Amino acid sequence: MPPESKFIGKTITDSGLLEQDINVLTLYRDAKAIPNPKYSRVLQPGDKLLCFGKLDSMRTLVPANTRRKRKPKVKPLDSGI
Repeated sequence: MPPESKFIGKTITDSGLLEQDINVLTLYRDAKAIPNPKYSRVLQPGDKLLCFGKLDSMRTLVPANTRRKRKPKVKPLDSGI
């Protein structure tokens, strides 16, 4: 969660994730992992969420400049045809 996130200060319930069919499986805060966090837990800057849900819904929540781009795995063609 970046400090400017619209989810900061909201509970998991109030964040609207559940309405988008996104379930929070684990909340990472500082050096702690909180499995199955209560939906009444308030989100703070720096929190990381491990979620399960529709990929299209989750993609809209991640800012484009923070998305990791995967390098394509390219295998060289066999030259002996």
